[in-house]
Amino acid sequence: MADAHAKHHDYHLVSPSWWPIVGAVSAFVTAVGAVNWMHGSTPWPLIIGFAMVLYTMFMWWRDVIKEANAGDHTPVVSLHLRYGMLLFIASEVMFFVAWFWAFFDASLFANETKLAARVLATGGMWPPKGTIVFDAFHLPLLNTMILLTSGTTVTWAHHALLGGDRKGLVWGLVLTIILGLLFTSVQAYEYAHAMFAFNSANGGNIYGSTFFMATGFHGFHVIIGTIFLIVCLIRALNGAFTPKQHFGFEAAAWYWHFVDVVWLFLFVCIYVWGNHGGTFPVE
Repeated sequence: MADAHAKHHDYHLVSPSWWPIVGAVSAFVTAVGAVNWMHGSTPWPLIIGFAMVLYTMFMWWRDVIKEANAGDHTPVVSLHLRYGMLLFIASEVMFFVAWFWAFFDASLFANETKLAARVLATGGMWPPKGTIVFDAFHLPLLNTMILLTSGTTVTWAHHALLGGDRKGLVWGLVLTIILGLLFTSVQAYEYAHAMFAFNSANGGNIYGSTFFMATGFHGFHVIIGTIFLIVCLIRALNGAFTPKQHFGFEAAAWYWHFVDVVWLFLFVCIYVWGNHGGTFPVE
């Protein structure tokens, strides 16, 4: 794929590619299809657009892997790939800051007299009057232990790879994927039993909205991270990754640790403080 001259210096200029424009068109079709579907139209444009997005992701990342195998990912290029992943994770951090901001704004100012609609929705307290909340030390604590354990298994896989232990790499990835799937299953069960999910009489929309936006998007990130690790497992089984060249796995491990840290903040702030410590009325 790459130009032959790219291998004679530290930098690499990618070959011309259709995938950026194909990805942009696919995302546009997906967005328009989603809006039309929400307004009662056929879901097929959404399905087709989403399939195009998945296809673009697969083909584009396949080309990046080919470039790496061709030797185009020099130390400088690899460093810049790491910078890009760190900046992406930083943008994801700010994404979650928005949901934490919404949660704390609603909970800390539940009794704000200047916001009559909020007082009406919360009853002047947090959690809102009559809300049946989850016990933080039941399923949420179980999921916390599951996710923290998965952080240790992915670290084991990373150290195994650095030490040339491919068996340890594979088993570390397998255990991490199983724990990720288990976390998603427990959260799905939890959501199915959320008393405040669809009934405005049990807590009002403001509690459910802040709860589901924060924890739901985190759950979505866990699913993405699990898929990321599954791809790494497939590549590891096919002989990919070496102790010196394994950015694809390293990026997945970084992403998984980011998911772990965000969940710890969610557990403490939303499940523990938000459900118990935050029940006092704020003047």
